[in-house]
Amino acid sequence: MASSTPAGVMTATHPSYKWVALSNTTLGTLIATINSSIVLISLPAIFNGIRLDPLGAGNVSYLLWMLMGYMLVTAVLVVTLGRLGDMYGRVRIYNAGFALFTLTSVALALDPFSGGKGALWMIGWRVVQAIGGSMLMANSAAILTDAFPATQRGMALGINIVAAIAGQFIGLVLGGVLAEWNWRSIFWVNVPIGVLGTVWAYRSLRETAHRRKARIDWWGNLTFAVGLTALLAGITYGIQPYGGHTQGWTNPWVLAGLIGGAAVLVIFCVIEAKVAEPMFPLELFRNAAFASGNAANLLSSIARGGLQFMLIIWLQGIWLPLHGYDYAQTPLWAGIYLLPLTIGFLAAGPVAGALSDRFGARLFAAGGLLVMAASFVGLLLIPSDFNYGVFAVLVFVNGLGGGLFAAPNTSLVMSSVPAHLRGAASGMRATFQNSGMVLSIGVFFSLMVAGLGNSLPKTLDTGLTAQGVPASAAHTIASLPPVGTLFAAFLGYNPVEELLGSRILGNLPAANAHTLTGRQFFPHLISGPFHDGLVIVFWLAIAMAVVGALASLLTPKAPRPAPERDLVALEDTLEEEVYGATPLAPLPGAAPALADNAPSIDGPGIAGRVEGPDRRPVAGAVLTVTDFAGRQVARGVTGADGAYRLDLPTGGSYLLICAGEQHQPVASLVAVGAGTVSRHVTLVGASLVEGRVLQHGGEPISGATVTLTDARGEVVGAAVTGPDGEYVLADLYPGEYTLTASAQDVRPVAQAVSVEGIGSHRVDVVLRSNATAGGTVREARTGQPVADASVMLVDGYGNVAGTAVTGADGRYEFRDLLPGGYTVTASGYAPVAARIDLVGDRVERDVTLGGPQPQAAVSPSNYRRDEG
Repeated sequence: MASSTPAGVMTATHPSYKWVALSNTTLGTLIATINSSIVLISLPAIFNGIRLDPLGAGNVSYLLWMLMGYMLVTAVLVVTLGRLGDMYGRVRIYNAGFALFTLTSVALALDPFSGGKGALWMIGWRVVQAIGGSMLMANSAAILTDAFPATQRGMALGINIVAAIAGQFIGLVLGGVLAEWNWRSIFWVNVPIGVLGTVWAYRSLRETAHRRKARIDWWGNLTFAVGLTALLAGITYGIQPYGGHTQGWTNPWVLAGLIGGAAVLVIFCVIEAKVAEPMFPLELFRNAAFASGNAANLLSSIARGGLQFMLIIWLQGIWLPLHGYDYAQTPLWAGIYLLPLTIGFLAAGPVAGALSDRFGARLFAAGGLLVMAASFVGLLLIPSDFNYGVFAVLVFVNGLGGGLFAAPNTSLVMSSVPAHLRGAASGMRATFQNSGMVLSIGVFFSLMVAGLGNSLPKTLDTGLTAQGVPASAAHTIASLPPVGTLFAAFLGYNPVEELLGSRILGNLPAANAHTLTGRQFFPHLISGPFHDGLVIVFWLAIAMAVVGALASLLTPKAPRPAPERDLVALEDTLEEEVYGATPLAPLPGAAPALADNAPSIDGPGIAGRVEGPDRRPVAGAVLTVTDFAGRQVARGVTGADGAYRLDLPTGGSYLLICAGEQHQPVASLVAVGAGTVSRHVTLVGASLVEGRVLQHGGEPISGATVTLTDARGEVVGAAVTGPDGEYVLADLYPGEYTLTASAQDVRPVAQAVSVEGIGSHRVDVVLRSNATAGGTVREARTGQPVADASVMLVDGYGNVAGTAVTGADGRYEFRDLLPGGYTVTASGYAPVAARIDLVGDRVERDVTLGGPQPQAAVSPSNYRRDEG
């Protein structure tokens, strides 16, 4: 079959393709995650650019949606877009995401409005941009899992996932640098990278996974989007003041979002358990590795997100001003001082991925979270005005732990699912990760506000009155919700001047007014209450990291792939045959066919048929089911109709191994629920035909095509010979075949081949060159060559096989002729005809015009090989 790949473009089977896929998907993931944090650090510059006071009345909502809208949309959509990748092509969805992400970056940079309209423009386009980012994140891990074998998958996913997580911290530095220059540049920087990535992805990435025809789960998509959006939006507004309370958890709209969102998600789960093709395959959670891996991913994401926000507040609101940095400079320097965190991620991630391929992923994932927990303990023990060397070591260790966890965790999750669900699984993993980031804002801000609420009012009241502020004014300011003070610290603002106003400051002594508005008063004032809140926040982060480590450690150990037969690769091959084939017709006496993964009324089990490539049943095939610890849980043998049924003790994920006499064994992962799932198995033969294709003189023919067809004319194997003329046709079962060999400028050959028993059958093929007929047209009287004579060759059926005109030497020649009898005619004088019997590689036949024809007896001595 001709390839559809353009000339000069790398195919998916090229040895270097996997590295191209890794490079491009890492770039896509990196730019998507950088964009989520680059705005985080640049919010002061953005609000100044659109001339909007973020601390003004009603503007906190703009700030929150600017911050969280992108993460909220990615959390909601990654599963749907991963599922669409399974159905319509992961590369196609990924490429579209790159293009959409780039176009929306242009729209954001060209924001034409100011004030509230400018904020709404940015929020709206950030939502659209998040759709493009979701396309990238949802399918990148699935593309890599398809491209890399299991023995290298941890390393590849490690680089990709660490790039994603490190992107969140790289964005902090990049945003700080670009915001110092121009706030629009934080969006313009995406454009050249996006254009390059889009063109590169379109030209280089290839679909390597088999697409499954499926229907979109509209009700599942709708309920999931509504439920998760309502839940996360409720958490977002719950941290804002309401009705005299410091937080809004009693707000009816917040309660409606939390309760209603949770209720809709319950309905979503009911829908997904009943539909034939769910967007969120709940049966995957019966796989202990998948469930525990995602639980650990969610917990680590919440802990990591909380750390990110707390460190920014700590640096921008307290430490940097105390060390002489102007508030306007704190976003830039906060990003710079957090570089050790990014370096820790970048140092540990690829190494952990590669080592987990060799030694297993569980210990690395659990160890990474324990290292993170230890760093949180260290951060609890240092004062608010810390020594930076100690702080840098602690955040580096935290980044190191995150890097040790990320790649092995992703490898555990992605390697535990069937190949046809990798897009959905990748989206589900990204949903937990992105939801964790959104939850971290609600959870950690709420805990911090609660911690500040206990000590900040009294500290603020005492500090203000000590500087001469009237008691009534100091009490009023101290009674304000602490969330405003928290956001001021987060954005690098000094809120004291705005809270007091020019009237109160103007009535104070100049020295006192200077102290209140300087770089020292507010950081010193907030440092004590902030540390009180930090204790609560970091103890929760420690608990989450430890629980996540236990979840990773208790994950069942999956069987390691054998060196020469990668079980996941075998699964890919089998699923392509099973899910991509035309539905099999029921055989006489066979059990009723079950839809793939459709539960029956029976208990847990696996049922189906075992067949050969010709769809004939394989009787006596042995099927064995093992769990991930390698323990046998069921065994059975197929009957005469190839049917089998294996009863299992409980649902879960199992390894199904099938072997039959004179056939290659195959293995596949099967997720079993409460009922019976159907799995039809195709076994290929254990025999092979090999040999060489040679010329008549014994020289090998390179590039010859060798094809094997069965008794029904179906092609069962094809190969192209190498430089030594060798070919191999494997995975054959006993029977009669026809082997055909063909190459350029030689005659094709077909011969019968009988395959008996297991092993190698050697068949060498000799191809003869196509014959050539030539000669010289001469004038009878003088014997001189006749130029421009017309020569025509007619085969034995009266068909013209060729025409020629002689040159100055009277020569003519006809190439690529089949054996047989021909008549050559020449005209220039009176036409002359002569017979040619073509039985060798070449025959010479001169033609004489204007006289009797010589009687040329055609014998072996008349033939010579055409070396040209």
